[in-house]
Order: sequence, then structure tokens, then C-alpha cells
Amino acid sequence: MKFDGATAIVTGAGQGIGAALARALAARGVRVLVSDLSQDLAIRIADEIGGVPHDGDLCDPTVIAAMIDLANAKFGKVDMLFSNAGFALGEPDGPTSCPDSHWQKSWDLHVMAHLRASRLLVPQMVSRGSGVLVNVASAAGVLSQIGDAAYSATKHAAVSLAQSLAIEHGADGVHVAVVCPLYVATPLLGYDDPATIRAPGVISAEDVADSTLTGVAEGRFMIFPHPDAQTFFAQRAADTDRWMSGMTRLRARVLEQTDGTDPAVIHRFI
Repeated sequence: MKFDGATAIVTGAGQGIGAALARALAARGVRVLVSDLSQDLAIRIADEIGGVPHDGDLCDPTVIAAMIDLANAKFGKVDMLFSNAGFALGEPDGPTSCPDSHWQKSWDLHVMAHLRASRLLVPQMVSRGSGVLVNVASAAGVLSQIGDAAYSATKHAAVSLAQSLAIEHGADGVHVAVVCPLYVATPLLGYDDPATIRAPGVISAEDVADSTLTGVAEGRFMIFPHPDAQTFFAQRAADTDRWMSGMTRLRARVLEQTDGTDPAVIHRFI
């Protein structure tokens, strides 16, 4: 994949991994549309990198259509989509305590937003014989996140959707990739200040962005910015029952020593 001169949309690009991706793409000569729920954050990053700002809630299909129309109007075409927007609220009392509204928003943002954008972009990419669709999922999409079933389930679905897109459109020249980071020093994990001392195994958003673009350049489907995540994935596949027992013990250990199963707490036990 040649980056210089290409165009891209990055969602959830106002901070964290999305902002790091937008900066890394711009540094490689890519023209970037910076999309975020926050107008102020979208404008700030777009101004920094010379990109195009867009704001709105990607749970709304009309917002997605407007985002792609804006990118096409500004760039003439969209070469790459990086679906990064996401959220995690957690569920202190287990999966059944999570309200339908949380499940629905997780589904709309983690799965349907990428599908709806792909639905509009794939025909254009197929007609050109080239294009890149990247979904920044999570290691929770191949393992599981203790304390947030809605996040884990929809990230699993995001990985499955990426597999289907790759199988169906790989022969059309559309490269599909899914990124599965483990723990990253972003506001989602409680690292509002990048200078905060990180727990062992926590990497920076910039590390994720560099790993992602390297993986895309190499034509990889599954991108693991954390080597540990790929190891855990293989261990789970090799002996799922043993893996589940280990996760149950980990949850018990976390609850013995803390007040809950928030990811900002759990990641310090991995």
C-alpha cells in the first residue's frame, strides 16, 4: 500500500489511537478527514495535520453518509477507512445488568458504523480495484474483556465482520485489516495525561498507529500491536477451557483486591 498522496477517513480521531493514526497518516503524505463526536477535538487535530474536520455521532447512518460525502467532495475519492470510534462503559454487576441501550449503542458504533461506511465505500473501491478498510477493534474481540460483555461481544462481531469483508472483497483489490490492541495509554483506560507512568504492558497510542500502518503496508489482516495479545489468542485457541478457568481466577483476584472490574483497574493485573 502506497501512503503518499492517498486519502483516508479516521473516525474517533479527536484523541487517543484515532488522533495518533491521523497524525501518522499525515506524516506519510496522506490527506486525512478527521472525524470525531466532538467538533472541537476534530477541528483541533485537523488544524494540526492540515486535514478536514468532521463531527457527529456515527451511530446515526445519516452522519456516516455525510462524512463520506464530505471526504469525496474534498478529496475526490476515499482510499482508506480507519474505523476507530468506540466506547466502553462497563457493567459492575455482570452482563445481565447492562441495559439494552448500552448493548444497542455498542452494536451501532462498533459494528454497524463500519458496515454502513463500508456499504458506501466498497462499490467505489471495487470499481477502482483498490481500497483499504481497517477496523480498530480490540484484543477483547479475540479474547474477552472482564466487566464489559457488550464491549467484548461487539468487538468479536467487528472481527467477524472484517473477516467476511476480507473474504468477499479480497479478490476485488480491497484490503481489509482488523487491529486488536490490548491495553493502550488513552483516556478510555484512564490515561488522560500521556506523561502518566504506565502499567507494564501498556503501550502508547503512537505505538498502535505505527503497528497498524506497518501491518497495512505489509498486507496483513490481523494486526496485534501487543505481542502478548497474539500469544493469549493462541493459548485460548489451543485450550479454551483452560483459558476460561484462568479468566475466572483473574476476575476473582481483581475483586479480592479492588472495588470492581473496570478496565482501568484490571489492566494492572495482567
